[in-house]
Amino acid sequence: MKGIILAGGNGTRLYPLTYAVSKQILPVYNKPLIYYPLSALMLGGIQEILVISSPRHLGTFRDLLGDGSQLGLNIEYAEQAEANGIAEAFIIGAEFIGDDAVTLVLGDNIFHGPGLGRMIQAETRNVDGCVLFGYSVGDPERYGIGEVDADGQLVSLEEKPTSPRSNLAITGLYVYGNDVVDVAKNLRPSRRGELEITDVNRVYLEQGRARMVNLGRGFAWLDTGTHDSLLQASQFVQTLEQRQGVRIACLEEIAFRMDFIDAAACYDLGSRLGKTDYGKYLMEISRQARQD
Repeated sequence: MKGIILAGGNGTRLYPLTYAVSKQILPVYNKPLIYYPLSALMLGGIQEILVISSPRHLGTFRDLLGDGSQLGLNIEYAEQAEANGIAEAFIIGAEFIGDDAVTLVLGDNIFHGPGLGRMIQAETRNVDGCVLFGYSVGDPERYGIGEVDADGQLVSLEEKPTSPRSNLAITGLYVYGNDVVDVAKNLRPSRRGELEITDVNRVYLEQGRARMVNLGRGFAWLDTGTHDSLLQASQFVQTLEQRQGVRIACLEEIAFRMDFIDAAACYDLGSRLGKTDYGKYLMEISRQARQD
């Protein structure tokens, strides 16, 4: 299973914050935004990851994440010259995907909840077609909405419906079999000239090969596309971290817990961060692991 993070776009809704900085580099409380979607892939056991971004921002991601080896990952990079739609990620990443299935996550989406990693792992083991992840919302007319039957099979897809058939919004986390590359290559661009992810999903829907997993109560899905939602995401993470004493989307800890790296490597990563609380946290969990 390969993973792709689509971290492109111009972030125009966040101007002037994003005049010179990629949206996915902006802080969500104490970490860059891209840490959160990357953590979802890592929790899903995915270690080979492609980051797609615009040419002017790609260097920043390389500086931040490197080749991923410090986290037990293999991270590669590719350019999306223009914002030509989410589905273009599969064409850009075709060589990277190779003969594997692929999980795509949008770079401005945050997922958090108990058992998230186990859920992603379960859906990526033997995927045939596509698996979407739904989240109950109170204003479904603002989202792409999926309707499912009792078995979780997708029955219909609607974009911002005036009379929604369900309240399950389709989140920015998608799992596909290897044929998604061919599906994307055969898409017709939308009126906006983009390759739409909804059109990809409709192909699988028509084939009867589309499922949707309801994230359910206890999970949080946050989209950080506006100033208000970016602030709310930071406040959410701050509240949980301070009350629970753990860190959300701490890549080094996740790499350690997933056995991508050992306790000594985790400690070393923490020591590089000096006397910061983040670094102290990593060193402490490494100490505790050695004592156990």
